[in-house]
Amino acid sequence: MNPVLQFGDRIITAPEVLQLLGKHQLVPPLLKEVVIDQAIAEIECTPQEEKQACEQLAQQYQGKQEQGISTEQLNSIAIRQLKLEKFKEASWGQDLDSYFYQRKTQLDRVIYSLITTSDIGIAQEIYFRIQEGEQSFAQAAREYAQGPEAQTDGLVGPVELQSLHPMLARVLSVSQPQQLSLPTQIGEWIVIVRLEKLLPAQLDRQIRQRLLNERFQTWLQGQVAPQNWQIKLSEDMQ
Repeated sequence: MNPVLQFGDRIITAPEVLQLLGKHQLVPPLLKEVVIDQAIAEIECTPQEEKQACEQLAQQYQGKQEQGISTEQLNSIAIRQLKLEKFKEASWGQDLDSYFYQRKTQLDRVIYSLITTSDIGIAQEIYFRIQEGEQSFAQAAREYAQGPEAQTDGLVGPVELQSLHPMLARVLSVSQPQQLSLPTQIGEWIVIVRLEKLLPAQLDRQIRQRLLNERFQTWLQGQVAPQNWQIKLSEDMQ
C-alpha cells in the first residue's frame, strides 16, 4: 500500500483519493486547474509585469500571511493569474467586439415602472387610469401593487434585461421610453409596465473583462465535459 494522504490517524491511498474525488464531484474542478496550467504553460511575462502583479495581490491579501498564505504562495498565485489573463486576451480578445454586439441586447440596462397584481380586472382598470392621466403610475403602484415595487412607487432598476423574466424583457426591449404597455400575464401575475429609460451597454473595461471571462468559462467547461474524462485505476493501484 502506498499512502498518498494522511489526515489525522487516517491514511488515504491513491485509489481512495480517486474514488473520493469522483464521489464528491471534485474531478471537474481539479481538471479545470490542470487545463489552466496546460493553457498558460507557454505564456510569457516580463519581470516588471510579474512584480506589479505580485505587489497588487499582496495589497489585497494584507494580513493573510498570518492565515497560512506565504509570500511565495501569493507570488505564485499572482503570476498564474497574470498568465491566465494574458491567455484570455490572446485567445478571445481579437473578436470581442463582435461577441459584444451578439450579447449587447442582453447587457443593456433599463429603468422601468412596474405594477403586479393577480386580478386582471384591476389591472385593466389601472392601465386605463394611467393611460388617461387620471392617476399617476406612482400613485397606482402605491395603492394596487402586490410586489415590492409598491414601496418604490413602482420604480425598478437599473437592471440588465437578461436578469428579467424573458417575457418582461421582451416587452421592455420593444418599448419606447414612457410607453405604457398593455397588462401582460407573466406566470400567476398580471403586470403593467412602463419603460422609463434605456441604458445601452458599452464595451468599457468592466464589460470587456466580463465578456472575456464568459468566453473563457465556456471554453473551460467544454474542456472538462464528462465525455472528456474518466477514472481508471492502473493494475498497481487496484
